[in-house]
Amino acid sequence: MTANNPFGQVLVALITPMDHDGEVAWGDVERHVDYLVSNGADGIVVSGTTGETSTLTDAEKLQLIKVSKEVAGNRAKIIQGGPSNETAHAIQLAKQSEAAGADAVMAVTPYYNKPTQAGLLTHFRMIADATDLPMIIYDIPGRAGVPVRRETITRLAKHPNILAVKDAKGDLAEVSQVLNETDLLYYAGDDAMALPELAIGATGLIGVTANIAPQPYRTIVDAVNRGDLATATAEHKLLEPLARATMTHIPGTVSTKYILHGLGLISSPRVRLPLVGPEEPEAEVIENDVAQVHGLAGVDFSNFRPDRNAAAGGALPKIAGTTR
Repeated sequence: MTANNPFGQVLVALITPMDHDGEVAWGDVERHVDYLVSNGADGIVVSGTTGETSTLTDAEKLQLIKVSKEVAGNRAKIIQGGPSNETAHAIQLAKQSEAAGADAVMAVTPYYNKPTQAGLLTHFRMIADATDLPMIIYDIPGRAGVPVRRETITRLAKHPNILAVKDAKGDLAEVSQVLNETDLLYYAGDDAMALPELAIGATGLIGVTANIAPQPYRTIVDAVNRGDLATATAEHKLLEPLARATMTHIPGTVSTKYILHGLGLISSPRVRLPLVGPEEPEAEVIENDVAQVHGLAGVDFSNFRPDRNAAAGGALPKIAGTTR
């Protein structure tokens, strides 16, 4: 692991397992977190966008920290993902997450609000000021509508608690420049970009596909750490059809739950509305991609049994997500 890294290197953007009614399946949460850390993950990001944060209640978000922390123990860091597109709410959740035992916070670019760079700077700094936890900035213009510009990132790097960036822009030239100009740790936020970013100096990844196959990502990171690009590239190629299956057809949360359920790793593929399970043509292309996955350590796709009926539609939970 990189020196002075409080987050880990193979971080999983955790899905939130649910039952058919859309309630959090806590037994599945425990089993899934144990599966991930037992197979190479050293960081778990709970209640992030992949975890359906916008439809989780605050109580559920905090319980995810507590349950994941109890299961992971000292094997992995537990990071609160999100936490909100409202600064006051994000500050509150960061404080509550610290009290619940989180090891770090990952703060996403406020989505829909589309603030200016000055607004982003204030938002991130105020969240970072709220606790003593190390913080990751999540830069994802495709969902947030605005980028965190390089100049803003370099200014944020001066904050003692802001130590890392999750990059979903995929601008390798910018990544290189920020790495040259700051001490920030960089994490690939796009599964297909994990190896390219690691190759130019990134610390690790925060991956969705890693919910399904954490061990191959561990192989890639360990190979890069020892300078073995050939091994890392070979594993990257083996992962390509699985990353394509999870990340290119429908929202990654939906496809990942569909695949995990087909592998028998979670009890239900259910998601909360407005997300819905894959329709027939979407399920078919996912299954066709999965059929091309061969030779990945730690996961047996010969037992893949997708259930389109179980995944159909979306659930309305008994308690709606709430800000405060």
